[in-house]
Amino acid sequence: MSEYILSCCSTADLSKQDFLDLKVEYIPFHVYIDGQHYYDDPDNVFPPKKLYSMMLEGKDVKTSQINSEEFIEHFTKFLKQGKDILHIAFSSGLSGVYESAARAQRELQKQFPERKIYVVDSLGGATGQGLIMDKLSELKNAMGYSIDQLQGWIEKNKLRLHHWFTSTDLTFFVKGGRISKAAGFIGNILKICPVLNVDKLGKLRFVSKVRSKQKALAEMLKRMLDHAQDGQNYNQKCFISHSECYDDAAVLANWIESKFTKLTGKVKIHNIGPTLGCHCGPGTIALFFWGDER
Repeated sequence: MSEYILSCCSTADLSKQDFLDLKVEYIPFHVYIDGQHYYDDPDNVFPPKKLYSMMLEGKDVKTSQINSEEFIEHFTKFLKQGKDILHIAFSSGLSGVYESAARAQRELQKQFPERKIYVVDSLGGATGQGLIMDKLSELKNAMGYSIDQLQGWIEKNKLRLHHWFTSTDLTFFVKGGRISKAAGFIGNILKICPVLNVDKLGKLRFVSKVRSKQKALAEMLKRMLDHAQDGQNYNQKCFISHSECYDDAAVLANWIESKFTKLTGKVKIHNIGPTLGCHCGPGTIALFFWGDER
């Protein structure tokens, strides 16, 4: 069996140590603050607190996806080492980065016809994509899956990865065009916290609107109770990510651990990385788990 590597976009929002432990390679998106370029690197050129501080100060924040030339450079270094590649891309419903990776794959397949290069549209992102990489690493490194087996597994199971979000501040959802200015203004005044998920097309979808942060967290817990694999007998991992609202994430994690006593380990809490943070701003909490198909 040929040696192969697992790769993903930095939008998986894992830490540098996570990537090392999982033996997963990554390629970074681009972030611009008032025109200054940064890589969305797990080392985090600046800590999350600084990013959100700059956003609240009114700094101009933008992101840019990885282009096909960057993917060619990223993939080529492994292909030259005689390694096959399985790359898991950020959702095509939220970015054009999957197509950039696919173009690179098509070009490189001509140059390296003896190598296997798979590019998979995760139809997800954030630490949900990270939870996918965690599972793929387990299947590869502990279970001995071949690249073909692993590519087949993720294509079959990727829509079972649930993404649920809420936010206490709609300002940056308005700036990103996710909701209208009027809806955002009224929502902030009335303290409405939307509950969103990622649908089967990999797009962000509003599901419900609730008054107060506590009710939004309770709604997310209910969604996990409704959709988790094997219900309260769920025995997989669960990840939460947040943008400068760790205490809220910890509350949700405690509720989940009290309801799902067979979890694999504790709920792991991550920071939302710079690329996604630029679009959601502070106050966002996201929940990820394996469940029924979206």
